[in-house]
Amino acid sequence: MAPSTSHIGAPRETVFAAAAAPYADRQPRAMGEKVEILERAGQMVLAAHRSAVGSGLTTVTVETVTLEPPSRMGFRLLRGPVPHVIETFGFDVTAEGTRLSYGGELGTDLWRLGQAWGDLVTGSWVDVVRDSMAAIKTESERRAQG
Repeated sequence: MAPSTSHIGAPRETVFAAAAAPYADRQPRAMGEKVEILERAGQMVLAAHRSAVGSGLTTVTVETVTLEPPSRMGFRLLRGPVPHVIETFGFDVTAEGTRLSYGGELGTDLWRLGQAWGDLVTGSWVDVVRDSMAAIKTESERRAQG
């Protein structure tokens, strides 16, 4: 999955807190329908993520989420539509605030069939990441203003 960046007019700690909110001890109520924390261990959580995939269908993935405040969040897929996904969000200080960076890799098996399935899954995954980055930007800048 292609790297992506977003420039956010808020301090790094604020951006990290907005991104990590679904995994916090006191999760925002609105996130409870999308993210269920299954277990906590220090700076790592095991989380079930629910994502709409169209036609009224929802998929559930299970991932470990590693929190390294305020510089990094890492995700590793344990259960989902493909056998291998690793993702990283980085938070870097800039003169204007924070640069939020995303990078990820998706792996499949089953040769050409798996590759075709991976291509289909990647399209949905890119949309989810884009929407997440936009929501983090909006929430971070709202928190910085207020």
